[in-house]
Formats: sequence, C-alpha cells, structure tokens
Amino acid sequence: MSKLPDFEGLALFAKVAEERSFAGAAREAGVSVATVSRAIGRLEARLGGRLVNRSSRRLALTALGEQVVAGAARSFREAQDAEDAARDLSRRPRGTVRLAVPMSFGLRWVAPLLPDLLRRYPELVVDLHLSDATVDLIGEGFDAGLRIAALPDSSLVARRLRPVSALVVAAPAYLARHGRPEHPKDLRPDHCLGYAYRARQGIWHFTGPEGAQASVVPAGPLRVTNADALLPVLLDGLGVAELPDFIAAEYLADGRLETLLPGWHLPGGALSFVTPSAQARPAKVEALAEFFAARLSGTGSGA
Repeated sequence: MSKLPDFEGLALFAKVAEERSFAGAAREAGVSVATVSRAIGRLEARLGGRLVNRSSRRLALTALGEQVVAGAARSFREAQDAEDAARDLSRRPRGTVRLAVPMSFGLRWVAPLLPDLLRRYPELVVDLHLSDATVDLIGEGFDAGLRIAALPDSSLVARRLRPVSALVVAAPAYLARHGRPEHPKDLRPDHCLGYAYRARQGIWHFTGPEGAQASVVPAGPLRVTNADALLPVLLDGLGVAELPDFIAAEYLADGRLETLLPGWHLPGGALSFVTPSAQARPAKVEALAEFFAARLSGTGSGA
C-alpha cells in the first residue's frame, strides 16, 4: 500500500457525499461513474470499512463515512484553492521575481526603470541581484537575468535586446602626456587597465582595416571587478581602458574621455534577457521580459 494518501479517492468521496450520488459526483468531476465507483471501492479497501450505503433510490454515508467526509471535503477545498492560486499566479504578474543584472548596467539603466515597473505591476516584488560575476541562474534559483556576454550555457534561453560596443578610451590629459596611439602596438600594456570579468581571458583582440589583427595584454597598475572603478584613474589621465558603450557614452559626450584607435575594433557583445527555460514561464517572468524588451532594446549607445 502506498504511504501517500489516496487524494483522488478522498476528493471523489467528498463529491459523492456532496451530491449524494455517484452519477452527480462523476458529472461534477468530469469523470465516468465507473471511475468514481472504483475510487470509492479503493478508498474503502484502504480504510478497512464501507463509506457509503447505496440503494436503487438513495445513498447514505455510513458511520465511517461520516467520520471521513469532513476531512475529505476540507482536503478537496484546500487542493482546489492551491490550484486556483497557482493558476492565478501563472496568469497575473505577481509574487517575487529574482533577477540577476550586471552591476554598472543595473545601476545606470535598470534601477531607474523600477518605479515604472512597480507601478505597472503592483503585485510584483523584485529581488534584484547586482554583480558583474556570472551568476548560475539555475543553481542559484534566479527567475531571469540580464547579461552582457556570450552565453555558453545551452540550458539557458536568451532574448537579444540590443548590441553593446566595447570602446578603448583615455582622458585628454593622458593623450597630452603620452600622445595618441595610431595602432594597437602603440598602446603601452603597462598603461592598460584591466577588468577581471572580461571575456577572452583579459586580452584585447583588435580587428583593423582589411581584417588586420592585433592583440594587447593589459598589465597596468589597476585591475577591477567593476568597470566603474576604472573611471577615477582614467579621468585622472593615468591609463587607458576598455569600457562598454553604456558607461563610456556620457564621458565621451562631454569630452572627459576620448575614443582611441579609429578603424580598429574590439569584438562587440549584446545585452540579453536570459531565463532558465522558455517553456511555461510564469506571468511575472513574461511581464519582465516584455517590459525590458520595450525599454532597453535599441542600437544606440544609450539603452
């Protein structure tokens, strides 16, 4: 005998007691009368006694049936309530959604959108995790993530939102002291600042005119786990760094930084909305996906 309760038998017995009819219970449950009869017989065998007495005209609960029916009806209602709540949750954006986002992008572009998101979905609770480290969405229980990187994990489903360019930049003060490089080989590795979570093992791989290739291994005095930490040293004219366009844009616009090596390009990336699976995603995740697709998609240097 199974150690689990006979949930089906209890549920159908509750309907039989409510309808005072096997046929009525079958009709309400959407099953055959034979299914109801088998379930009641199975439950009686499990409990060791009759639950109902039937005649051609009426059905009555036995003393055992009277003892069991209240608990059976309560279990049936609780199961219905659980299903209704789950069904409602799958249709409406509500509940907690755990979202992993790179720190600099999250602070600049995601956090300012949160007021609109929460006003639009007042039953949503956002658990926002900001880190430049690659998060194991499945292993750490995240519902979704925004990523600016290659996505080697084939178990994840990605929706590309916008391209992200990588720019090599320096301050005018640096260029005044050291000159403007015309070729990647003119970059001094000991002046090139590093980013710990950069793809391609931290090497700057350039593609130039007519497909020419060149590489630089940064060996400067600073290596960080968040690209924003490069800015004070960069702005003080103490080095050269690679920055994503969404960080560099405001400093390029007001002249505090300048783009180097026109005609030479680093491999670009993309911002993607990533989930563990595209199948049967709850409404809260679908709402998040559509919201960020509408607000963050584009091709410019701003999101």
